[in-house]
Amino acid sequence: MAAWIAQNMAPIMFASLVVFLLLGYPVAFSLGACGLFFFIIGVELAPVSGGSISLSWPLLNSLPERIFGVMNNDTLLAIPFFTLMGLVLERSGMAEDLLDTIGQLFGTIRGGLAYAVIFVGALLAATTGVVAASVISMGLISLPIMLRYGYDRRVASGVIAASGTLAQIIPPSLVLIVMADQLGKSVGDMYEGAFIPGLVLSALYASYVFIVSMVKPEYVPGLPPEAVGFREADGSRGLLSLLVLTLLSGFAGYFAMAGSKYRGADFVVLCMAVGIALAFGLAVLNWIVGKVTGFRFLSHMAQQVTFVMVPPLFLIFLVLGTIFIGVATPTEGGAMGAMGAILLAAFKRWIDGNPKRFNFALLKSAVEATAKLSAFVVFILIGARIFSLTFYGVNGHLWVEHLLVSLPGGQAGFLIVVNIMVFLLAFFLDFFELAFIVIPLLGPAAEKLGIDLIWFGVILGVNMQTSFMHPPFGFALFYLRSVAPVAPFVDKVTGKTTAGVTTGEIYWGAIPFVIIQCIMVGLVIAFPGMVMHYKSQVPVMDPSKVQINIPGLGGPGGGLPGLPGIPGGLNLPPPAFGGPPPGLGGSLPPGLGVPPGLSPAPAAAPAATPAAVVPAPAPAPAAPAPVVPAVPAPATTPVPGAPGGSPVIELPKDLTPPKQ
Repeated sequence: MAAWIAQNMAPIMFASLVVFLLLGYPVAFSLGACGLFFFIIGVELAPVSGGSISLSWPLLNSLPERIFGVMNNDTLLAIPFFTLMGLVLERSGMAEDLLDTIGQLFGTIRGGLAYAVIFVGALLAATTGVVAASVISMGLISLPIMLRYGYDRRVASGVIAASGTLAQIIPPSLVLIVMADQLGKSVGDMYEGAFIPGLVLSALYASYVFIVSMVKPEYVPGLPPEAVGFREADGSRGLLSLLVLTLLSGFAGYFAMAGSKYRGADFVVLCMAVGIALAFGLAVLNWIVGKVTGFRFLSHMAQQVTFVMVPPLFLIFLVLGTIFIGVATPTEGGAMGAMGAILLAAFKRWIDGNPKRFNFALLKSAVEATAKLSAFVVFILIGARIFSLTFYGVNGHLWVEHLLVSLPGGQAGFLIVVNIMVFLLAFFLDFFELAFIVIPLLGPAAEKLGIDLIWFGVILGVNMQTSFMHPPFGFALFYLRSVAPVAPFVDKVTGKTTAGVTTGEIYWGAIPFVIIQCIMVGLVIAFPGMVMHYKSQVPVMDPSKVQINIPGLGGPGGGLPGLPGIPGGLNLPPPAFGGPPPGLGGSLPPGLGVPPGLSPAPAAAPAATPAAVVPAPAPAPAAPAPVVPAVPAPATTPVPGAPGGSPVIELPKDLTPPKQ
């Protein structure tokens, strides 16, 4: 019995961890407790394990070093920076400005508020990377407006929760940082690979809203015209001016970067940076001219949209642009983003004259929330380190690898099974827990099957995004539940009593978006080019076509590749070398004979004076040969026992360089 337990320690250990988690124990302590408990059992059963357990008591001495490695990880330092950036943006009211302005822009279109929520959710995801901040902001601001104008509660709650989870796949995502760290890959490559899938997922959300607006138009009505502001003096909305400004900025950004070396996501972000700089400059000029002369060449809508969109777009370039073009690491980009968010909030307070935009209490609460989240991540990672020490000691990684590599279907079968497993685990585990427990076990098996780990990480990132939407433990659903009205309430604008939102309506609203996320997983698997474009700028080398040319030395043009040789006409002698370096003796190592096809020179007795001078070959008629100094003839001695009496070349000891 003891031998059977010892040989099956890995599956028993993993199953015990799952039981602990299902019982509701904290993840970090469950990981650490399982690791230490099975370490003790493993040490006792090691003698009867047949070599399958390699645990011993001195191995515990490595734990402090492993924990210090967690604290010393520069990559994970980006998590508190991005968290602080998102919380400052959310609490300073920038998310509210975005939702209000974009809601006015899309309002009259059927489903316009839902489109606005998806659009703002993608923007907040690209600037915050924090799901809680996005869901809570949109739940507080957009949900009452959507309920006021008759949106179906399931559609409204589902759109808000799903748009908030875009922060998990659109860079700068916290889950992508953890994923890259656990897979041993570059965070910049992971960000660039996830850029297009994040945009495609946003488009799929918008497509669902469009389908609902066609099938059930009463679920997503447009706003009445009187509810839309930012109108011109003649009553028009000024959308043509906004369209012209958008096209002008887009073309300017494209032509400015058309001749650059950047491609893919780098090209898009840099074009966007040039475009928003131009649009912001025109909007500021329009504001100044309007104040001085009363004439404006941009509409109120175009100016308002520009002023509201520039801060988040500026942060996108400050964070993602610097990372993509290689100016900053993700940690440095996160630090710049956090500082940029603080400066933008302070500037917004000065412009609006509203102390609530930014103050010490706001900054203090954001820093405290950041510290809590960072401590949460680090404690889980410390527990995972303790668990993995024991799990690897009982060959658990080999058990998982053999189990997954032997699946039928090769790469496709592996990806299908792994994604189903992660999808089911996401019902009970948070994405941090999945990343720290499951990903280190799946990565080696994927690499052994030849799967690109960046592609694999993005696939799992989209899949793990569903962990925020799964009933009954989806965190995005909990965040929305915390801010959605439960009981009937009186609307502040209309004065009418509006029914609240039930938990069942929130859960039912999330199901279509979970299905969309599963479809997105299949699209990323079927079209790997959405992710693999991150490799487009890396030169590809074919080892079979590599040629190594060794040019001659000493004559004209005989330098190394890329270095000039001796200029013709100088007729310089080649350098002469002295004896062997001190301590190496006067002979080559035993066993090195004369190359095949060359007969050995006769042995020469050692002498105090150099051997006879070998005359230089006769010069060619075309050009005079360089002067060759005296070179002693090498002496050889046979090696006892060597095949055929292979000689060893002995170098003379009294060679001196020629005098110039």
